[in-house]
Amino acid sequence: MVTDTEGYVHIIEYLTEHLSLFENKAAQASDNVTVMEVIEQELTEQVIIVCSQNEQLSFNQRNTIIREVDAMVSDLEEILSGVINNPATTEQKAFIKEFTLLIKNLFDTEIHSGVLS
Repeated sequence: MVTDTEGYVHIIEYLTEHLSLFENKAAQASDNVTVMEVIEQELTEQVIIVCSQNEQLSFNQRNTIIREVDAMVSDLEEILSGVINNPATTEQKAFIKEFTLLIKNLFDTEIHSGVLS
């Protein structure tokens, strides 16, 4: 599973190194979209891209990806629990986009190495 890989640990470490982006920034938000809503939207987009780029994935493999993303969302909710319902700033949105691209790359790596089967 992807969440059990060293790559995932590195991605979470990357997030924790950038937690200062999420400290008391609600006043600078440009709209009322919450941090959680941005995470969900960006992760959904990346999962759709992963699945569409890998048409050979079976139904079970796609379900595994969805379960893995659910576990990741739970991890993110825990790490960002104090700000998850705050409006997201432009900087936070950019970071979340970058972060979810790293997650997509991790799935791509796992799929192409044959681990996700």
